[in-house]
Amino acid sequence: MNITIILSDVQAKALAYVAVSPQEWAENAIHNRCQISIDEIYAEEVARMTADPSITAIPADKDTVVLAANIVSAALRQAAIGAE
Repeated sequence: MNITIILSDVQAKALAYVAVSPQEWAENAIHNRCQISIDEIYAEEVARMTADPSITAIPADKDTVVLAANIVSAALRQAAIGAE
């Protein structure tokens, strides 16, 4: 997935004030947030699998567990709240 962010001249100057490399700073922020979500999804999925007596094995690879997890995206959760 590619994500493009367009900053105004003022925003670019402000970010350069706090970051040696605005590009690296933005990538790091996104990667860190992704890791937090990966850890949350993994923990919830392992807990679900552990509680399910029909599951006899849990994959050792965290990425495999996360990719196989049946999650509801933030967009769908937000849409459900708006529909209430």
